[in-house]
Amino acid sequence: MTGNPLINMGIFAAFVVITLLVVIKVTRDTEKKASSFYTGGASFSGRQNGLAITGDYLSAAAFLGVTGAIAVYGYDGLLYSVGFFVALLLALYLVAEPLRNTGQYTMADVLSFRMHQRPVRTAAALSTLVISFLYLLAQMAGAGGLVALLLGVSDPLARSGVIALVGVLMIVYVLIGGMKGTTWVQMIKATLLIGGSAVMSVWVLAKYGFNLTELLNAAVANNPVDGKGKPLGQALLEPMLKYGTSDISKLSFVSLSIALVLGTPGLPHVLMRFYTVPSAKEARRSAVWTIVLVGIFFLLTLILGFGAAAEVGILNILAAPGKENAAAPLLAFNLGGEVLMGLISGIAFATILAVVAGLTITASASFAHDFYNSVLKKGKADPAQEVKVARITAVVIGVLAIVGGIAVNGQNIAFLISLAFAVAASANLPSILMTLYWKRFNTRGSVASIYTGLVSSVLLIIFSPAISSPGWVNPMAWFPLTNPTIVALPLAVIAGVVATMSAPKSADPILQAEMEVRSMTGAGASEAIAH
Repeated sequence: MTGNPLINMGIFAAFVVITLLVVIKVTRDTEKKASSFYTGGASFSGRQNGLAITGDYLSAAAFLGVTGAIAVYGYDGLLYSVGFFVALLLALYLVAEPLRNTGQYTMADVLSFRMHQRPVRTAAALSTLVISFLYLLAQMAGAGGLVALLLGVSDPLARSGVIALVGVLMIVYVLIGGMKGTTWVQMIKATLLIGGSAVMSVWVLAKYGFNLTELLNAAVANNPVDGKGKPLGQALLEPMLKYGTSDISKLSFVSLSIALVLGTPGLPHVLMRFYTVPSAKEARRSAVWTIVLVGIFFLLTLILGFGAAAEVGILNILAAPGKENAAAPLLAFNLGGEVLMGLISGIAFATILAVVAGLTITASASFAHDFYNSVLKKGKADPAQEVKVARITAVVIGVLAIVGGIAVNGQNIAFLISLAFAVAASANLPSILMTLYWKRFNTRGSVASIYTGLVSSVLLIIFSPAISSPGWVNPMAWFPLTNPTIVALPLAVIAGVVATMSAPKSADPILQAEMEVRSMTGAGASEAIAH
């Protein structure tokens, strides 16, 4: 056990109580309609939404997983930071604003705008649910590992109880607050996360005379061997420590890089955030705030990761419950004792709770709006009933996330997140880009692209070494790469192009023209899509 469990859990409990009070207050006078539940009534400013997007994007993988990866793998771990940041730039500049201008609530609004509604919405809803579930697994794994560290819990049953608690809290946030309440939680969490990371970074640098070179040298000097007892030293600062062991691992690295950079523009829960602002101008302001805040944070992970290697040591990190995910809390304990560790761990819990709430509302909105209303009810569902279905879906997703989180407890969460990015890059991004920028693209191409990317990426993950755990190797791992994007993404593009060219041209050029005007100018973006 590290630190005082009463302090650790007391700070976390205080955060839960305060944020729940905030959620109740900001949603007290909210109208009970679909737009309020899904988008918070599009009432947030660019600065507020930028903070919320930052909170949604900086998940437990960013704080715990990336910091741990840098601490243990040095240069190779830093590539997660670079990949996540570059991916955000691509998402914000290429996809986010046209998507926001064209859609209403979800990504499927855009994908189906000029297509046949039911097949495209069904495919998009299924893709959103799968990606959200994979992302949720990573957050739940982070929760289990973090509490195991704070309380010294080694019993699997106790860890499972903690994951269940996080799942229950996640459901409560969504049911009470909807998108408006969840957005406020995201803003609070982003402020705490960047503030806490900045304090720790300054503290670490101060110990080394604010000299980054001295910090890096200390990380090398204090880690003569890696987690397997092999000589390490200067290799910590050099490329390919983790991914350079074989040609297969190098190819896996290329596939991972593609997933990180191209996955974010296909993440439904990040893209949905742009529907919470009232205008295209505010959407652009959101983008600027997000880029600045996320850029600052990922610069801080460089200091935190190498600070953990220098102050805590790789062997001590890997020996702790949660392994790599424990690097940031252990660094906090080394710097400021029980109180700082409690604060940082509380922030980490806040990170997990805020992200899982955002993921849950995205998945539930997609099912209720895209499948229940648009497919089952043919767009004629009562708005109140649609919101009720979304709330029920949130409960079901929460239960499934608890079960899945227990199953993957102990995995590195940055790695688990990369699998969700792989599915997003393969299943969603090709269809999004071709819908926005290729006039010839049609319903057959969209459906073929989504299903090909979704099925191929999920199957290749199942039959890869990624599905394993300590002491167990996947006996079905015939696909050698740990990330499938390098195969699944081209397959999705090819399927979309071939299916499009083999079908008649789009039947409604008027909708095509309307979509082009909306996406590029924002004209009519506030109007409901009804066709």
